[in-house]
Amino acid sequence: MKKWIWIIIVVFLIGLGVSINAYVQAMKPVKSAREIAETIAKKETEMKKMDSFQLYNGKESYYILEGKNDNNEDIIVWINEDNHQVTQRTKKDGLTKQEALNILLSKQSPEKINAVRLGMYDGLPVWEIYSHTDKDSLNYHWIDFETGEILLTIENY
Repeated sequence: MKKWIWIIIVVFLIGLGVSINAYVQAMKPVKSAREIAETIAKKETEMKKMDSFQLYNGKESYYILEGKNDNNEDIIVWINEDNHQVTQRTKKDGLTKQEALNILLSKQSPEKINAVRLGMYDGLPVWEIYSHTDKDSLNYHWIDFETGEILLTIENY
C-alpha cells in the first residue's frame, strides 16, 4: 500500500514539473515582447513607469502599454510589432473603457459583453468591444479612442 502512495506522489510531482515547465516555455515570447515594448516606450515616448502590458492582434499586431510620464499623468502607448511605429496618448484625452461601452450600449443591446480592450484600427487608437447576441452570434465593434465614433462594426460573425 505504501508503495502505491509513493508511486502516486512521484507521478503527481512529475506531472506538476512538466506543467510548470510548459507554462514557463509558453510565457517566454510574451515576456520577451514585454521587454522589447518597454524599452521602445521608454526611449521613444514620455513613459517613465509601465503599469500594464498587453498584446493586441487586429489587422496588425500591437504592444499596448499603460503607464505614467514625468508629470505622473496616465499615458497609453501603442507600438506596432512589425515596424515599431509608436503612438502615444494621454489617458485623460480619450474615452475610458466604461465610456466606450456606454456608447455601444446606447446604440445596441448585446446579450453579453465578452471583452473591452484597447487596440488599433487603421492607425487610430480604438476600444475594441467583443460581444455575443441572443442568437449566439459574435460581434466586434471598434470605437475611436478620442472621439467615440464607432469606426467599424462586424456583426453575426
